Amino acid sequence: MWEWFIKNSLWFLIGSGLIVLLSFFFNEKIRSFVRRRKEKKTDKQSPDSYRTIFMVVELLFFVLAILSLMALVSYLEGNSTIVTTTDIKIWFTVHGIKNIIVILIGMLAWIILKRFVPAPLEKYLTRPRKGESNEGQKRRATTIIGVLLGVGRIVIVIIVILLILADYFNIGPVLAGFGIVGIAVGFGAQYLVKDIIAGIFILLENQYRVGDVVQVADVSGLVEEVNLRKTVLRDLDGIVHHVPNGEIRVASNFSRHFARVNLDISVAYGTDLDLAINVINRVCKEMAEEKEWSKVIRTVPQVLRVNKLGDSGIEIKITGDVKPLEQWRIMGEMRLRLKKAFDANGIEIPWPHTKVYFGNKPEN
Repeated sequence: MWEWFIKNSLWFLIGSGLIVLLSFFFNEKIRSFVRRRKEKKTDKQSPDSYRTIFMVVELLFFVLAILSLMALVSYLEGNSTIVTTTDIKIWFTVHGIKNIIVILIGMLAWIILKRFVPAPLEKYLTRPRKGESNEGQKRRATTIIGVLLGVGRIVIVIIVILLILADYFNIGPVLAGFGIVGIAVGFGAQYLVKDIIAGIFILLENQYRVGDVVQVADVSGLVEEVNLRKTVLRDLDGIVHHVPNGEIRVASNFSRHFARVNLDISVAYGTDLDLAINVINRVCKEMAEEKEWSKVIRTVPQVLRVNKLGDSGIEIKITGDVKPLEQWRIMGEMRLRLKKAFDANGIEIPWPHTKVYFGNKPEN
């Protein structure tokens, strides 16, 4: 059994190593899954048991990766016999202690990065700035911290892997080979480099953050994720769009600093415009004075102008500054209230119609 394991140790090492890396990379997603299971009332399984199961599985695959590495070294040295206690002691003395120290240092570096870096960085990024809301600053901090932790995790894993491999053989020629391959791949990965550079500028210039509503590359939606390679949006239909950062030429942010009500209401041509304007302004003022809406309305919406003499009616434009992401909810409530107020005051909201004229009646 051990001989078979030794001969196939390379595949065991690759498989178990990939699973350990995936569990390391997607640790947060696993935690999110556990939290979602906790919220389901029908789930009788304790969330702590899920967490324990994941930890045990991850530990088992980690041990399998270590055993596979030992078996691979034994196979390369031409020893396919049963490994004795002496062999294990020698391996542990020569390589094992170093490998464990490297892994522990990598884990410590990740713990320090995850536990001690986000708090001061968030405090720095959320300090008061002119024209920037507290919620906007928090969204920016969340976005940048998420990207930083993702990049830091990858860097730590790569460094740990290289240090462990360097303990078994000279990785200089391997790195040189990777450099030559990297140059060749670089020509084909120019779009990836383009995406990463664009992602860096998106974060540095604070064009948008997680939680913003934006339009990029002709796609509109709520920003769910921003990293150096892509932006993930979810539209009103619930469809998730993955947009490469390099494809973004214009980014329109609907929730930066403040938002604005921009609403056109049509009235019939026979309407007294002064009456209609007074009704609109009164309804908007009453709404802005209510406790529920006063928190999200910054300037009372009011009539800006008679905007258009349309085919079927006269359009009146209403504008006002509101809290970001609240403009659609406020406009929906305004339409409801204005319809009721127009009905109460006999103001007609027109609909498309056509008047047919056949000329004058001929005289006898």
